[in-house]
Amino acid sequence: MFSPLIEDLIRALRCLPGVGPKSAQRMAMYLLEKDRDAAGLLASSLQQAVEKVGRCTRCRTLTEQEICALCNNSRRDHALLCVVETPADVLAIEQAGNYHGLYFVLHGHLSPIDGVGPADIGLDVLGERLGERQQGDEQEGSAIKELIIATNPTVEGEATAQFIAERARAKGIAVSRIAHGVPIGGELEYIDGGTLAHAFNSRTVL
Repeated sequence: MFSPLIEDLIRALRCLPGVGPKSAQRMAMYLLEKDRDAAGLLASSLQQAVEKVGRCTRCRTLTEQEICALCNNSRRDHALLCVVETPADVLAIEQAGNYHGLYFVLHGHLSPIDGVGPADIGLDVLGERLGERQQGDEQEGSAIKELIIATNPTVEGEATAQFIAERARAKGIAVSRIAHGVPIGGELEYIDGGTLAHAFNSRTVL
C-alpha cells in the first residue's frame, strides 16, 4: 500500500511501547505531510542520543557523561542509595521531590525463567558500591549507610528486593523497602485485595 521507505518508517515507529499499526501510520503520515522540520529534528536527536548516551559508571542511569549529574552532586546524601529497576523510576522519584540521596539502576529484575541473573542487572557492580569504605575513614565500613529498595511490587521485583537485602545486611548496611499500598485520595472499596494486603503488612506506628 505504501512505498518501501514509508513502510520502513511505520515499522520503525511500531517499536515504541503502546504504538500499534494504526498509531504508527498516523505518526508517519503526520511527520511526512505536516511537519517535516519536526521529523528532521526527531531523526537528528534520536541519532545523537543513540550514539552518545550510555550508562553512568556509578549508578547505571542513562547519561552522556561518564558520571551523571546526580552522582556528581555533592549536595546529595551519599550515605543513602536507592535501588530502582529503570531510569524512568529515577525520574519519577526525583519529580516527587522528597528524596535527596543517590541511585542505582538495575535495568530490570531477577528472572531465572528468562535467564536473567544477578550479573545481568548489575548486582556485581552494586556489591562493589556497597563494599566501598568511607573516604578518609580508616575503619572498616561502607560509604552507604542505608539501602532503600524501590523495585516494583511484582513477584520478580520482590524476589530481587530480597536478594539485594540479604547481601546488603551481610555488609552491615541498613535496608528499607518503600511501602506499596493505598494511594492518597484512593477509596478502600476500589482498591484490589493484593494492594490492601500489602498496605496492611507495610503499616507503621502513628
